[in-house]
Amino acid sequence: MKSLLPLSLLFITFSSAFPADREAENEENMHLAQAYLNQFYSLEIEGSHLVQSKNRSLLDGKIREMQAFFGLTVTGTLDSRTLEIMKTPRCGVPDVGQYGYTLPGWRNHNLTYRIVNYTPDMEKVDVDEAIQKALEVWSKVTPLTFTRISKGIADIMIAFRRRVHGRCPRYFDGPLGVLGHAFPPGLGLGGDTHFDEDENWTTKDTSGFNLFLVAAHEFGHSLGLSHSNDQTALMFPNYVSMDPSKYPLSQDDINGIQSIYGGLPKAPAKPRRPMVPHACDPGLTFDAITTFRREVMFFKGRHLWRIYYDIANVEFELIASFWPSLPADLQAAYENPKDKILVFKDKNFWAIRGYAVLPDYPKSIHTLGFPRHVKKIDAAVCDQSTKKTYFFVGIWCWRYDEMTQTMDRGYPQRVVKHFPGVGLRIGAAFQRNGFFYFFRGSKQFEYDIKAKNITRIMRPNTWFKCKEPLDSSFDISIKEQAHSGGVKISYDKRLSLLIFIIVHLLRKIYN
Repeated sequence: MKSLLPLSLLFITFSSAFPADREAENEENMHLAQAYLNQFYSLEIEGSHLVQSKNRSLLDGKIREMQAFFGLTVTGTLDSRTLEIMKTPRCGVPDVGQYGYTLPGWRNHNLTYRIVNYTPDMEKVDVDEAIQKALEVWSKVTPLTFTRISKGIADIMIAFRRRVHGRCPRYFDGPLGVLGHAFPPGLGLGGDTHFDEDENWTTKDTSGFNLFLVAAHEFGHSLGLSHSNDQTALMFPNYVSMDPSKYPLSQDDINGIQSIYGGLPKAPAKPRRPMVPHACDPGLTFDAITTFRREVMFFKGRHLWRIYYDIANVEFELIASFWPSLPADLQAAYENPKDKILVFKDKNFWAIRGYAVLPDYPKSIHTLGFPRHVKKIDAAVCDQSTKKTYFFVGIWCWRYDEMTQTMDRGYPQRVVKHFPGVGLRIGAAFQRNGFFYFFRGSKQFEYDIKAKNITRIMRPNTWFKCKEPLDSSFDISIKEQAHSGGVKISYDKRLSLLIFIIVHLLRKIYN
């Protein structure tokens, strides 16, 4: 009996230690999350115990924002996958603030750079080569050129630093964590790029961090790019190991940098016949969507589909057959409470009543109350019950009061905050039967306006009653028809005519 007493005391000691260890681990994770969100998502936690509930709400909101950015399940809770992302080595530039905007680039396309100091981890010649190749990544897809100088002030000053360094407002945190940071084009620190000397820098990434890959990412910031949530993009904030011999830019990176500087000059290409979209193409996306009385119109390039609430047929037409003065490739459209359709392209919008474009249009989108930095509208939808219209621009949404014809106060708000779960950006939208339908790429989200949640995720062309996906190898440019049946009939007629001609010729030869 005496021998059991120490064992029971030992068991009690261990069992009481487990909750304490778990509590300490949870507290450590919470401190890590707060520091991460403060650095990369502008979390501002107040110190007073009186605002503890407010702090919790702010923290949950920022966790949701971070989860949405990285494509995680948006829960607002600090789960294991979210913590794993937070612990991954990454760039020190925040994911919010400048995200969603194309920053002004350098006015001069002939830029200079200077390597201020070197890391002892690598030979100087290897550092020189890594920096040169990292800059060439961007010069291959833009008109930019980069010239190295050995003294004086360059457009892009490159240095290896530790912890708090000089007058730089950003700092490093020792091994792992933040690998580097850079500043957008401008005077002073503009364009400058710093790498954390506490990391192990290599020409490969087996025993450390590949300088070429990190430098190419940071130079994207030096040229005006913000972070991308595309995990295949070089401008994705987390360090991703890849073969440095392969070209690191994704199409998202190329589109971003060319939106600032344009592409390389190309020889004039032969004009190609515009492709005709097919209703049942599994990769179909829409430029804009709007209701129109008892129908819904889906715009794509020069064409539109029309579906009616009580008729199963789908009509396919040229936009010009209804409104000859409208441009192709519209970017947004919606039906307002006054029986008008508003359609948008770049800085202009048109108002339509029935089949007539109203006079005195197009007008500037800035007459609706948008600030001057807004260059185009991505999507729009009017809530017919509240007479409020939501305009989507990048990761932001504005709300417009159709009765007072003014923008509501408190906007813009982030899309992920106002419509949780639908993602950062929206390409098209419309309302039907009390639901909003949001379109983003190859997905469509049915959104319950009152419950503020997603009820279904579908393919974009579910409205077209497609039985089978279109074979992508089929040439849909044979004839401008909405359904594969129309194209198939045209193809069969041609085939029958060809067979008839061959048979007729053979009969003549043998006769």
